[in-house]
Amino acid sequence: MNVIIIEDEKPSARRLQRMLKALDIEAETMLHSVEESIAWFQENEHPDLIFLDIQLSDGLSFEIFEAIKINSAVIFTTAYDEYALQAFKLNSIDYLLKPIDEDDLKTAVEKFKGRTPQKQSVSLDFNDIKKLLVNPIEREYKKRFSVKVGQHIKLINIEDIECIYSENKGTYAHTSEGRDYLLDVTLDQLEDELEPDVFFRISRKFYVNINAIKDIISYTNSRLQIKLNHFSEQEVIVSRERVKDFKNWLE
Repeated sequence: MNVIIIEDEKPSARRLQRMLKALDIEAETMLHSVEESIAWFQENEHPDLIFLDIQLSDGLSFEIFEAIKINSAVIFTTAYDEYALQAFKLNSIDYLLKPIDEDDLKTAVEKFKGRTPQKQSVSLDFNDIKKLLVNPIEREYKKRFSVKVGQHIKLINIEDIECIYSENKGTYAHTSEGRDYLLDVTLDQLEDELEPDVFFRISRKFYVNINAIKDIISYTNSRLQIKLNHFSEQEVIVSRERVKDFKNWLE
């Protein structure tokens, strides 16, 4: 079986590659942008199956299909919820919600293997896609955390959090009061729970609140250093690969 992965986040692509390998499926080709994917499809035989992220670094993956007629089955990988995905009306084998679950992946692959062998081109309703992007499904983001402080449970409102960071295998929220609280989640688990207009993941270690940014300074190796209103325990650095997205987010 000829399988490729199109995913802009390289750690996620490698994780999916490892999960597929555990199912005896080799996905040697990994593409990371719309532009790169279009160029690849123009020069290579189309695969049997594509694992395709909807949001890529340089646009929506549907733009690939606008540029190239692709005769491959597709399993979409996405952070969109199931209700939103219904609006796409896609002729796909399946879709997997991130973070991808091993059992869900196995089920999707078995579904692909059990289909009729003929390849089918992917049919996309771009009008529905544009409607979804213009009028996105309203999503409820996290409003507060409950944390244990001694024998007590304390509620921390999300607007009081300057940053969320990982340290020594723990995840901490730093508040505008200058306190740090241990959270019972990982940074990866917070990906779909934090309001994206307010919180941005600047590195593998940090989320920052845009309302808590006091200053932004050029740093070594094309990185940026962020000064927050009250957090001073350690340097807050925007990783080089996140700088461009961070600058776009600021606007």
